[in-house]
Amino acid sequence: MHNLKNVSVSIPRNQLVVVTGVSGSGKSSLTMDTLYAEGQRRYAESLSAYARQFLMRMNKPDVDFIKGICPAIAIEQKVVTRTPRSTVGSMTEIYDYLRLLFSRAGQTFSPVTGQLVKKHEVADVVDYIAKLPQGAKVQILVPFRQHANRKPLEELNILMQKGFSRLYAGGSLVRIEALMEEKAPKIAAETFVLVDRIVVKDFEEDDKHRIADSVQTAFYESEGYCTLEVDGKLGPVFSNRFELDGIQFEEPVPNLFSFNNPYGACPTCEGFGQVLGIDRDLVIPDKRLSVFEGAIAPWRGEKMGEYKDALIKASRKFNFPVHKPVSDLTDEQLELLWTGNEHFYGINEFFKMVEQNLYKVQYRVMQARYRGRTICPTCHGARLRQEATYVKVSGKGISELVDMPVEKLKVWFDNLELSEYQQQVAKRILIEINHRLKTLLDVGLGYLTLNRVANTLSGGESQRIQLTRTLGSNLTNSLYILDEPSIGLHARDTHRLIRVLHELRDLGNTVVVVEHDEQMMEKADYIIDMGPLASHLGGEVTFSGTYPEILKDGKSLTGKYLSGHYRLEPPAHLRKWKRSIQLEGCRQNNLKNVDVEFPLGIFTVVSGVSGSGKTTLVKQILYPALMKLKGEFTDRVGQYRVMKGDMDFITQIEMVDQNPIGKSSRSNPVTYIKAYDEIRDLFAKQPLSKMRGFQPKHFSFNVDGGRCDTCKGEGEVIVEMQFLADVHLTCETWEAL
Repeated sequence: MHNLKNVSVSIPRNQLVVVTGVSGSGKSSLTMDTLYAEGQRRYAESLSAYARQFLMRMNKPDVDFIKGICPAIAIEQKVVTRTPRSTVGSMTEIYDYLRLLFSRAGQTFSPVTGQLVKKHEVADVVDYIAKLPQGAKVQILVPFRQHANRKPLEELNILMQKGFSRLYAGGSLVRIEALMEEKAPKIAAETFVLVDRIVVKDFEEDDKHRIADSVQTAFYESEGYCTLEVDGKLGPVFSNRFELDGIQFEEPVPNLFSFNNPYGACPTCEGFGQVLGIDRDLVIPDKRLSVFEGAIAPWRGEKMGEYKDALIKASRKFNFPVHKPVSDLTDEQLELLWTGNEHFYGINEFFKMVEQNLYKVQYRVMQARYRGRTICPTCHGARLRQEATYVKVSGKGISELVDMPVEKLKVWFDNLELSEYQQQVAKRILIEINHRLKTLLDVGLGYLTLNRVANTLSGGESQRIQLTRTLGSNLTNSLYILDEPSIGLHARDTHRLIRVLHELRDLGNTVVVVEHDEQMMEKADYIIDMGPLASHLGGEVTFSGTYPEILKDGKSLTGKYLSGHYRLEPPAHLRKWKRSIQLEGCRQNNLKNVDVEFPLGIFTVVSGVSGSGKTTLVKQILYPALMKLKGEFTDRVGQYRVMKGDMDFITQIEMVDQNPIGKSSRSNPVTYIKAYDEIRDLFAKQPLSKMRGFQPKHFSFNVDGGRCDTCKGEGEVIVEMQFLADVHLTCETWEAL
């Protein structure tokens, strides 16, 4: 496959095998494109033809034969998902178990009084009556309801037909027959229908059956209500409806807690947690300025400046510091700027005025200028509808749990106290949750929260989350292939990852890891070194054996570095720098009001343990802040107070991350770096091209006229084999040329 030069290699089963070598030496070709492809294909072809039609079409790798291969699972290096709906919780499946836990063991509490919402069963009413003092007279009543389209006489007649004979009103009973003799019987507002009369005594089983039947009838007739009258006093009202304080609550079901389901998602943001609103960072772009100096961007200028002037005039009445930089204001003072008070209109009120005048073009332009993604005002970023937040387990709602870092969440689950019924229901769910939380901690991701959006994760984090999900299934006799799982991991956390891989091996699996990490190689059972160099100079197995053997091997480039024969020397002298960029007050995610200086013109490394805030500082604050300064389109800038320094000396900012670059199957390195444009122009300028009228497009394999009509520029023809793997053939037309 690819640049492998007819390689034959033996890989021991049920061991931790590390495949190493320089970049481009053929490690991924051997593991992903050969081992994984064949392991997965053979497993799929052992299924029935009917089942195979639903699986992905799998390519057969270019290999003579593989013996003793297991079903393969690959955990690749790419960031798996880019959708804003996917979170750490949903990727690890922990959120699915949390939904189940809350729907089965959760208790609903009223937001009005904080009391537990519960349905009354027939048994609750029977038990209440049985506990009353001996000799107490009890009447089981239901409210008299008159249908809008029926007269009282018709309603009374229906009650008679159902077998009821008396009404209860004002503390006394009235016979329905007597009322029906009147031409226009008057029925008071507080009138009940008598279902049954009981005198409390030591009830026998038959008596309890009779009471239960009467209560059941009461619940049925009144659509969920049953009122008791005890010794002349109207007693408690029982309801078998899920309601309290006049609110009808939703019964907990798994979909109520799913932000990817219309039933559970917040109706305002539709489960995204963010909406298009007024972006606070656009309204106050430079937080170094004070209100007096024009920090509030829409209040600059002559007409809109009236709002700023009104605030400055009124500020002394409530001691507002108009000359203080916005970054130094307290949270209360900053919030006051937005909400306003009786002395001045806040920014929120200002934008309401803008909304009312959207028929004027200048107001439409103004609103568009300050719009951006903001936290949803209804769910405050929880993504769920309000009813889901009323359900709690041990005093916590599901949105509170997903905001906790995994390490704190594990402690919360360890100390979780449940009732006997809840323990029975949640026993199996808690085993799954705790197992996955433990694995997340083991792979060094204890700092993540479950609602962290998947597309903000680095490649290494994403891969270790996949590892957590895979380990949750506890397979045995499988082949796990991992592509550099230690990426982004500090040396401190690598040993924990190795422990997880050893656990996986000890279950009876074969674990093959593509890796450059020294610790990983030291703890491996077997090492395969690819090389000697990259591309056409590589593709060979230069060494295979154990760690002590590679240290003594004279051919292996990796072995020479591991044994200290080759060294990476630090620079003889460090370059001095004069210019820099300073960021102050960085407070995004877990950054605690950090001040940091980035030198310009030299090579700078940001280091630290996994989860210390490196990605947050560089990718979420520094990069978008510089892009915004240059007027480029960018994601939301993380929270920081001020950026200063020599920004004028920067002409361009590039972010190189781990996302794949080419999405098209026809994309290759030459087309990606735009070199092919020059090649096409060169060919179009040749004399023969000019004679034939050829333009640059005639030399492109991406457009009609240039590309081969048979394979549409792919270079190969795919023959679909129905249920078998597709056959890829080199295009005959192109080959003939």
